[in-house]
Amino acid sequence: MLQVGIFTGYFPYGLEETAKKIRELGFNTVQLDVGFKDMDLSTGAIDEAKCVNIRNMFRSYNLPVCCISGYTNLVHPVAEVRKTNLAHLKQIIRHARQLGSDYVISETGTFDPDSDWVSHPRNKTEQGYQECADVIGEIVELARSCGVKFLIETYVNNVIGSVEETLRIFADIDSGHFGLLMDPTNYFETHNIGDMDGVLNNVFNALSDKIKIAHAKDVKLAGGDKGVLMSDIDADEAHSLRGVGEIELPAPGLGSLNYDLYLARLARDHSNIPIVIEHLELEDIARAKKFIDGKLAEGGF
Repeated sequence: MLQVGIFTGYFPYGLEETAKKIRELGFNTVQLDVGFKDMDLSTGAIDEAKCVNIRNMFRSYNLPVCCISGYTNLVHPVAEVRKTNLAHLKQIIRHARQLGSDYVISETGTFDPDSDWVSHPRNKTEQGYQECADVIGEIVELARSCGVKFLIETYVNNVIGSVEETLRIFADIDSGHFGLLMDPTNYFETHNIGDMDGVLNNVFNALSDKIKIAHAKDVKLAGGDKGVLMSDIDADEAHSLRGVGEIELPAPGLGSLNYDLYLARLARDHSNIPIVIEHLELEDIARAKKFIDGKLAEGGF
């Protein structure tokens, strides 16, 4: 059966309180965000002792770490910002196994200098693609040397966003240490959201063999261009995002994603995969989990 997890970053507490509250909500796995209120986990402060402590804390609450967040803009156009971004991601990769998982995840990023969530003309150029591919290739090689797998989460406004772009990067970087975080909501734009089932089936037909971890949020039309929608929560920017332009990305069960089809396609090839809930407020986690649990029960997944 599919395993239901949650990002630790939605819980603005210290390490043990975070683990305790997640377990009380009935989850049995977590996607680890490397940040807690009572620990310094800046790049230079990440070390073996802290990582082992984090891993063992979640294990003591029967919450194995299924994957680790390394989200950053891989292609930030400001050289020093990109260098800082990549240094932190690489430090997480080096310590991933000590943190409890061999899966580390990031989006691919955008050349926009001001926001990680909006597109930029350079994203869809050959030069932009090659620059991004070079960075990913370097990260995958580090992952290989550390016995870790680097997963990308594609997003329409990033360099790697479409099914075709995703297929290309996996063809160009053919490695057992490179995989996909499946979030089908990230493939929807105004021109294709009306073909919900067609897009879902296309994504899975093309990419199912690359999937290692899955996410659970939702998607719907926002009713006009809303700019970059952010929620005012005590979490990092990646967890505060709620949509861009005319596409809103709310919590699971609050949009138009065909969850019956999504979960059926996911379970067909990945019957025990973790599915990690996101894009919600702390007060909404119990409802969202009940929604996902209900869909899994109905489908027998």
